[in-house]
Amino acid sequence: MSNNQFDLLKDKRFAPLFATQFLGAFHDNLFKNALVVLLLYGASQSAAEVGIDTKILVTLATGIFIVPFILFSALGGQYADKYPKDKVIRVIKVAEIAIGVSGAVALLSGSIVLQFFTLFALGAQSAFFGPSKYSILPQHLEEKELIGGNALLSTGTFLAILVGTIVGAAFVTLKAGVPVVSFLLVGVAVIGYIASRYIPTAPAGDPKLKMNYNIVGETYKILNQLFNHKRSVIESALGVAWFWFLGGVFLSQLPNFTKGVLGATNDVFTLFMVLFSVGIALGGLLNNRLLRGRVEAVYVPLAAVGITIFSIDLFFAGNGYHGGSADALISFTTFIGTLASWRIIVDIFMIALCAGLFVVPLNAIIQHDTPEDNRSRILAASAILNSIFVVASSVISAILLSVGFGVTALFLACALANMFVALYICQLLPAYFMKSMMQMILKTLYKVEVRGLENLEKAGPRAVIVCNHVSFLDAPVLAAFLPGKPMFAVNSFVANWFWVRPFLKMVDAFPLDPTNPFSLKSLIKEVEKDKHCVIFPEGRLTETGALMKIYDGPGMIADKSDAMVLPIRLDGVQHTPFCRLKGKVPLRTFPKITMTILEPRKFEVPEEIKGRARRKAAGRELYDVMEDMMFLTNDREQTLYQALMKARHVNGDGAIIAEDVERSPMKFKTLVRGSIVLGRKINKVTKKGENVGMLLPNSTGTLVTFFALQAFGRVPAMLNFSAGEKAIVSACTSAKVKTVLTSRRFIELGRLTDLIEALSQYVTIVYLEDMKAKITPIDKMRALYAHRTAGYTHRNMGVNPQDPGVILFTSGSEGAPKGVVLSHENIMTNIVQLSCRVDFNRQDVVFNCLPMFHSFGLTGGTLLPVLSGVRTFLYPSPLHYRIVPELVYSSNATIMFGTDTFLNGYARMADPYDFYRMRYIFAGAEKVKDETRQLYAERFGVRILEGYGATETAPGLTLNSPMHMKNGTVGRLLAGIEYRLEDVPGVDEGGRLFVKGPNVMLGYYKDDKPGVLQPLSDGWYDTGDIVSVDEEGYVKILGRAKRFAKIAGEMVSLTSVETMVSKVYPDEGHAVVAIPDARKGEQLILVTTSSKADKYDLSAYASKNGLSELSVPKTIIPIDKMLVLGSGKTDYTSIMDYVQETLGKKAA
Repeated sequence: MSNNQFDLLKDKRFAPLFATQFLGAFHDNLFKNALVVLLLYGASQSAAEVGIDTKILVTLATGIFIVPFILFSALGGQYADKYPKDKVIRVIKVAEIAIGVSGAVALLSGSIVLQFFTLFALGAQSAFFGPSKYSILPQHLEEKELIGGNALLSTGTFLAILVGTIVGAAFVTLKAGVPVVSFLLVGVAVIGYIASRYIPTAPAGDPKLKMNYNIVGETYKILNQLFNHKRSVIESALGVAWFWFLGGVFLSQLPNFTKGVLGATNDVFTLFMVLFSVGIALGGLLNNRLLRGRVEAVYVPLAAVGITIFSIDLFFAGNGYHGGSADALISFTTFIGTLASWRIIVDIFMIALCAGLFVVPLNAIIQHDTPEDNRSRILAASAILNSIFVVASSVISAILLSVGFGVTALFLACALANMFVALYICQLLPAYFMKSMMQMILKTLYKVEVRGLENLEKAGPRAVIVCNHVSFLDAPVLAAFLPGKPMFAVNSFVANWFWVRPFLKMVDAFPLDPTNPFSLKSLIKEVEKDKHCVIFPEGRLTETGALMKIYDGPGMIADKSDAMVLPIRLDGVQHTPFCRLKGKVPLRTFPKITMTILEPRKFEVPEEIKGRARRKAAGRELYDVMEDMMFLTNDREQTLYQALMKARHVNGDGAIIAEDVERSPMKFKTLVRGSIVLGRKINKVTKKGENVGMLLPNSTGTLVTFFALQAFGRVPAMLNFSAGEKAIVSACTSAKVKTVLTSRRFIELGRLTDLIEALSQYVTIVYLEDMKAKITPIDKMRALYAHRTAGYTHRNMGVNPQDPGVILFTSGSEGAPKGVVLSHENIMTNIVQLSCRVDFNRQDVVFNCLPMFHSFGLTGGTLLPVLSGVRTFLYPSPLHYRIVPELVYSSNATIMFGTDTFLNGYARMADPYDFYRMRYIFAGAEKVKDETRQLYAERFGVRILEGYGATETAPGLTLNSPMHMKNGTVGRLLAGIEYRLEDVPGVDEGGRLFVKGPNVMLGYYKDDKPGVLQPLSDGWYDTGDIVSVDEEGYVKILGRAKRFAKIAGEMVSLTSVETMVSKVYPDEGHAVVAIPDARKGEQLILVTTSSKADKYDLSAYASKNGLSELSVPKTIIPIDKMLVLGSGKTDYTSIMDYVQETLGKKAA
């Protein structure tokens, strides 16, 4: 099917018919308008001889053309149903050639009698052609193409009218004009026949039909069939007939209006015909854009109202116009040179536009809602009705004009009559009128954009539509922009609110009593009747800006009714005053609203699950659908700097976004301005796309430096200053870092002078203090407007979301550090994934002491809050166990990131009131011990939400949330992540985790190929972890694949051994490694800070808890302080060195 209606013009199914119709309409109007001009402007000498007023003669000409439609449409309908329509059309086109010859003779001879006979004959052939051309459309086009096909056919018709009018009216008054027009009549008829030869075959609808040549009887019969058809067809046919009544009045009186009322020349009449034809054509084409291929009458009521309004204004505009006279007509140039003329021009164009919007869907409804075997006859009946109305318009117009009505008074009479028709239509289709009015208002105020409307069709007839519930505007927006009349499940209490009732007229409201279980069963039965049911699964407006609790009921409805689930995301409504998020999100009077309809989905709950368990399972699937919806509809394909610009736009320049130990809050404007000023300086010493090292602690200055690099297309390489000289040099070599940005103050306070001296042998060290000193007065002047041009500056760099955005380095706990290259899209994806899982808003304050060189500290602790407009407090070291709790307290932090090691240290030093405002503590990088979790719950009343990830995944993979949390697990996988588990020999539970998704890195920089990006071969990342995933989707880490020991043929998890030791000796640091053993393959070594550790205690605990004796370490080595990396992870490389050194000394 064509996505664009204009593609049909290149399609063999439609193009020949379009050409045939266009040429036929051009032929009719070429002759008709040539005749009108000859009569009206006295070019025909025979007109005076008849002795009839010219205005009445012109009106009668229209009537004579229409009468054959009443007489012969019934026969045309029978022929089109009995015989193949393509053959019927070709026969009619042969007859048109003969009529063309008759018309040429009539014009050349000047005989009014022959001219009117030809006009009658043209009407007759059109009467036979009409049923075939309209009934053939549903045979050749799909349902979605029907509106577009009708619109194009209507457009072609009126463009042909336009061209025929211009050519006929212009040529016939020329010296040799009549012969030219006569030649064109015959030539166009011949070309029309040739075009008809290419119309595809259209089989007869009812080949056994017995022809009835009793014109009167058959006309009565098919009219009776029409009025006994379904209501939609009857009302549409009457609507189309009324359109032709109005069209007959306006088209027949435009010449009189031009000459008699306005006193203008024939050129102005041609202008009006152009406006009328183009207006109807555009109105018809507009239907397909608005309706997206749906066969509905949504905009018909609004169009009817529009016709009335502009017709009334045309009456006043015409009566108040001071133009020329019959003896002194004003020219085209004079006419368009006055403001009053433009009012008339707009009125005529808008009447035509509304008329096109009015008639096209009504024609499509008649075609769509009639069966194929008698479709042509029903369309013939509609054509007869049209003709009756057109003749009636001619007769009524002639009568009114003869009794003294002026043309403008006639227009007013039509406008008043149409007003009653419009009122009737609005009463008949109140939902459609409300819809179109609501759409117009919402699009004007909120610039509403609807995406994915095609997914409604994919959902089929039975669907449960689920949507996030953010504001009181949600339901009106859905009611206005969802096609048709969907069923809304409305709380019975809310349905009685006075301001809700008007909106319920736009939908099929189902009052739902949540306290009555039978109410839910009734709703399921309604959905089973093949309905689209709209439900807000949250059951209330969000108070957080994110998803709240998702009720199981909607999931159960979809499951029980076997319906598709269609997610819809409303975005932008959270910024309106109609939400309950004041102070939590920035509010605007009229923000842009986007409505995104996603692909439909089907719940697949296993048949063996029954009762409450099945309801819970359906509820979990629904939550996953809603979370995926939030993920898929967020803007992930943007650079980090573009995301900063968006956050600044949403939150405002004056919003405070970051603060550090200097206690000087930084606003968005300062951050953006600083990034441009500093970026210009960095730009001079680096190249676009260059990997630039950052050796800096958490601070607002580091934040500015990071975004300075982003603004000018440089890639920050975040160096771990705690890793040691060898590791940092290796990192710089692998990533081909030539320049490292740092700070003299940091180097001095961190006692890193020796490191810098060693590093300076390989790279260029650039101090931020030196760059600051180079800022000139001119730079400061440019800085005044830098924040206003920052977006433009960044766009000029040509950075794409798929380009490298940052380089992080693995901890090196199991070897040399590797450069992990993350794209902008990788990081933005993970930010979106995390924000879909957990709510946070402008009232939150994030405390981040995890270093930015750590993926958890960069993405979770820094970029996530900053790019979400959440204030962030940056602290340079997580090791200050006494200071951190005090700063958490003084900064009023509500969200915190940390590792188990650090959190345990804070808890030992903190006052119970230090975490009084804390809502969430997110932990990762290492397993959270039960003791740590219990300590925070009991002492501070805060739950630790444990997550899991890797630097290579930017970093989040799983996360527990307030709504979905299970102790002992790291939560459920985030949205958009695929996974698979591969069996590991010797490991009975779980498998090796592989993941794939848009947050997985671009690749590695390794020391074997410095500066060469080494991507993953198949897009799957091997986490190296052994995990299990339960039936609810919760992931449990069983250990590293490399951290398993094979003892006496059995695989033993070193991580599980550490967990066992921690239970025996809580509040101490423990690490377990394996070394070769000649007798059993490997043996376990426990390194611990506990002086009481004893293998007999461990053996007793293992025996009591059913654990294998193989999991008890046989050798215990004490250590004063556990060796950890800068990220807080245990440094197993150093631990192993320590073990080998200790055992070596003992052996010596």
